[in-house]
Amino acid sequence: MLTSVNAELLRALADPLRLRVVCLLARESLCTTHLVEETGARQTNLSNHLRVLREAGVVETEPCGRFTYYRLRSEVLTDLATFFGGLAERGCDASSPRRPCG
Repeated sequence: MLTSVNAELLRALADPLRLRVVCLLARESLCTTHLVEETGARQTNLSNHLRVLREAGVVETEPCGRFTYYRLRSEVLTDLATFFGGLAERGCDASSPRRPCG
């Protein structure tokens, strides 16, 4: 069963810009300035998306002088992949018996 944490995580990753940010952070830690350059998003818009990702536990921050670097929490994505992998393994195929209606 999908927990509220998983649902929040899925909502966070469902947005195209947030997913792009996650993909960029999978390669390296980046500050907001780098993410603005890479995505073309406005800084205020990007900050709001980063807040959603932080609250969902997908990214963590690291202050560095007057900048804040964002780092992907890869274990969160690993847990999500494990969850979906488990669903796929338990999934029914065409030869599985059906529950009778009635």
